[in-house]
Amino acid sequence: MKRNDIYERLKELGIALPATATPAAAYVMAVHSGDHVHLSGHIAKKDGSVWAGKLGANLATEDGRAAARAIAVDLLATLHAHTGDLNRVRRIVKLVSMVNSTPEFTEQHLVTNGASELFAEVFGDKGKHARSAFGVAQIPLGACVEIELTAEIE
Repeated sequence: MKRNDIYERLKELGIALPATATPAAAYVMAVHSGDHVHLSGHIAKKDGSVWAGKLGANLATEDGRAAARAIAVDLLATLHAHTGDLNRVRRIVKLVSMVNSTPEFTEQHLVTNGASELFAEVFGDKGKHARSAFGVAQIPLGACVEIELTAEIE
């Protein structure tokens, strides 16, 4: 693999990595254990602010899907900051997605596709991962979606 393949792919997709998030409480953004990096949950942001809302109440599935995609970009930025090079990623192993939703909303899996599809676009087969998607009563700061990630690195 050429050294800049992932960064070239991001450029082709029109994705610029944002500044990395900082912890909002008593935790760190990433922990490296063996050949895995575990990223803390990242909440949805829109125009630099928390993307608040509840799926099934004041947000539609497509809104949540866009929020999940935006989170995936933020996760890539944190992964880059922690590893120094996204080309070191052997595989995106797992996503855990929490969707702030009403009890009647049942499309958490479709919301989470926003992130899952981006990782496949960026990394190809290495971006295909296991995942869980849950509906939850609330997410910190009222965010509509929160996603955490585990990646295997070289």
